[in-house]
Amino acid sequence: MSITSGDTVLVTGATGFTGRHLVRTLCDTGANVRAIVRASSDRSGLGDLPVEFFEGEVYDPEVALRASEGVNYIFHVAAAFREAKVGDEIYGLVHVESTKNLARAVTGSPGFKRFVHVSTMGVHGHIETPPADETSRFAPGDLYQETKVEGELWIRDHAEKTGMPLTVIRPCGIYGPGDRRLLKVFKMARLPIVPLLGLGSKGLYHLVHVRDLVDFMVLAARHEATLGEVYLCGAAEPIRLRDMIGVIAEKLGTAPRFLRLPVTPFFVAGDICEAVCKPFGIEPPIYRRRVAFFTKDRAFDTSKMRRHTGFRDSYTNETGLTDLAEWYLREGWL
Repeated sequence: MSITSGDTVLVTGATGFTGRHLVRTLCDTGANVRAIVRASSDRSGLGDLPVEFFEGEVYDPEVALRASEGVNYIFHVAAAFREAKVGDEIYGLVHVESTKNLARAVTGSPGFKRFVHVSTMGVHGHIETPPADETSRFAPGDLYQETKVEGELWIRDHAEKTGMPLTVIRPCGIYGPGDRRLLKVFKMARLPIVPLLGLGSKGLYHLVHVRDLVDFMVLAARHEATLGEVYLCGAAEPIRLRDMIGVIAEKLGTAPRFLRLPVTPFFVAGDICEAVCKPFGIEPPIYRRRVAFFTKDRAFDTSKMRRHTGFRDSYTNETGLTDLAEWYLREGWL
């Protein structure tokens, strides 16, 4: 079964990278798609789509109530990412309060079919003995991840107590054409020498192409086996950072050498940059979370999503990274 033209679907975070892809996919099904958007949001990526917009903050209870009226599905994708201009209180509002408001708005609604709550692999933190799975302990490393844990735990408890139909998805590192979060890694592949931070890390990272993520989200929303379940959504295998750069370098025709460096000085520099830049709303050139990307091992057993649903990935790590490299080259970013 799939979402159909008779369904009404609400998407939060619709103007973000994942949200734009999700909304387009849902519109292709013929579903009636709604989106909660801020007045300042760039909606140009959705301009050609028949989306009903509800303007306001995603954590405003009145906006949540209006946007959720009569919906059959909610895809709660909205997230507050680490930026200098984002105050600490925003993380709790976006990740926790909005979750509560939306869930309460649809609990008990006779036509409501599924709440798809998007968490993050980051709730597990550094994986000391990879691979981890959905049952592994939480070890959030910053306020973003801490509030993601809080929001996920709340809605899982709420669903258990009230019977609200729920599926939780923890995406791995999302990438694909249209996103620039990995652009720095791609640029590193053009350097003659690439520094690798951390003397003890294996440099493992787990990716998911945005197309695979969105396809699984839509599949999970209607699949009977996913009701009440939690899924780490990622490629079949993790990839080492140096192997990631190797795939990119092969596409770019470069051959960088690798230099392993201690990470502590970079963490100190990140803390100093954040402390100096944040009061002025300036994006720091280096910060702790970015340094952690190069040092923490994040590798998972993602087989549950395939066992339960029969899902088949469209991209491997290699084909996905090549796809993104080609897009960066076409756009002139490399």
